[in-house]
Amino acid sequence: PMEFVVHVLERFFNKGRSAAARIMLQVHQQGVGICGVYTYEVAETKVAQVIDFARRHQHPLQCTLEKE
Repeated sequence: PMEFVVHVLERFFNKGRSAAARIMLQVHQQGVGICGVYTYEVAETKVAQVIDFARRHQHPLQCTLEKE
């Protein structure tokens, strides 16, 4: 659900409510959104945390990292 995505953005990417909602809508409309730019190790950890959190809450949320 959209509210879960907003929660993930707030919790793991330190986004404010309005920024999280904008990113969530971008994901909803375009299929992808940028949550932040991090070192590889930090990005890898955040991806793992988000995937684990989504699975534990039974949501099929995808989170990936891309090299800039």
